[in-house]
Amino acid sequence: MDFENQEVLGTLFGQFDANLVQIENRLGVYISARGNRIQIEGPEDAVARARDVLSGMHTRLKEGFELDQGAVESLIAMSSEPTLEGIITGTDKRPPVMIRTRKKTIVPRSAAQIDYMLALTSHEIIFALGPAGTGKTYLAVAQAVAQLITGSVQRLILSRPAVEAGERLGFLPGDMKDKVDPYLRPLYDALYDCLPAEQVERRIASGEIEIAPIAFMRGRTLADAFVILDEAQNTTPAQMKMFLTRFGQNSRMVVCGDPRQVDLPGGDAHSGLADGVRRLEGVDGIAVSRFTAADVVRHPIVGRIVDAYEGPDAIP
Repeated sequence: MDFENQEVLGTLFGQFDANLVQIENRLGVYISARGNRIQIEGPEDAVARARDVLSGMHTRLKEGFELDQGAVESLIAMSSEPTLEGIITGTDKRPPVMIRTRKKTIVPRSAAQIDYMLALTSHEIIFALGPAGTGKTYLAVAQAVAQLITGSVQRLILSRPAVEAGERLGFLPGDMKDKVDPYLRPLYDALYDCLPAEQVERRIASGEIEIAPIAFMRGRTLADAFVILDEAQNTTPAQMKMFLTRFGQNSRMVVCGDPRQVDLPGGDAHSGLADGVRRLEGVDGIAVSRFTAADVVRHPIVGRIVDAYEGPDAIP
């Protein structure tokens, strides 16, 4: 392979050729670099995948995107998908799939994320199901921030049930915000990654961004809003019905959860997420996106951990 733009080769290879080593280890090939030329040796299929990964990395750098270990890992994972050509880079007929926020431009890191990101722009209610680390909540928050910035929605509402993960924390000190903030911390983390800190604080103070437990949704109509319900597997069927029927004009709802991580007494038989998907999948205007351990975009070991826990000896 020959690369015309030599200015990005240092970043492409990584410090001490770390990116090339990562590709070698994951695909079972040998890569040698001299000047702007790269030679790849190994099984034919693996060589073709390595070539696609390196081309994708080079394209990302030319277009000004960051290239970290996670991005390289996602390109390696997506190299086995035959349907990706023309979707990531875009064509005349189909623009590239991406979300632009104040702090970064986000592109899909797995095949499932492509379908999910497309659903976020084309459906009124989206259910996102899958294990931790697949980007369900993060991409929903990023899309919500993008629509808030462009003015297509007037408010961003983030919610989740206040259910502890297997332990009792007891009464928490402070006012209502202080009490629920520990449960909502993952939503704050995603917000601060998409918007400057001062904008997050200002928009929360003005009410443009609202973060509240699901118990505070009863009796409201959520119009002109992008609404996200996280950890939805810990809602009851009654809570899920109450939440979904808050839907108002010019709004979008995203319901995120992992059906295998139910913390409710009685387990998944009492989960409003499973009940809601069973009742609503296939209804016009509602999309269901499913992720697996193969779509995990955190450290690669997270995907292997998910596989180990959800395999034949899965923890009930």
